[in-house]
Amino acid sequence: MSLPACPQCQSEYTYEDGDLLVCPECAHEWREGEAVAANDLSVVKDANGTVLADGDTVVLIKDLKVKGSSMVIKQGTKVKGIRLQEGDHNIGCKVDGTPMNLKSEFVKKA
Repeated sequence: MSLPACPQCQSEYTYEDGDLLVCPECAHEWREGEAVAANDLSVVKDANGTVLADGDTVVLIKDLKVKGSSMVIKQGTKVKGIRLQEGDHNIGCKVDGTPMNLKSEFVKKA
């Protein structure tokens, strides 16, 4: 039985892990037969795995230090009207009127 190539990077070295297929090259996981969107990389999920969209409201799940400043954004801070963007810090927003870029792994959808 041959396994399908990875839908993200097209690697042929996929393997089974329980009911999931895993790509050892890009670490993408999926279920066989699962439809994969062409732009699956642009799907942004919060810390709980909930898909986020532009305009959503999120809450920080931990204190975050602001790089280049002594400012700290406290856990539980609500951020309204987020914008999704490409890159490592995939959420653009304003916190107390200051433009910020956040990582989706540190927020949960409100």
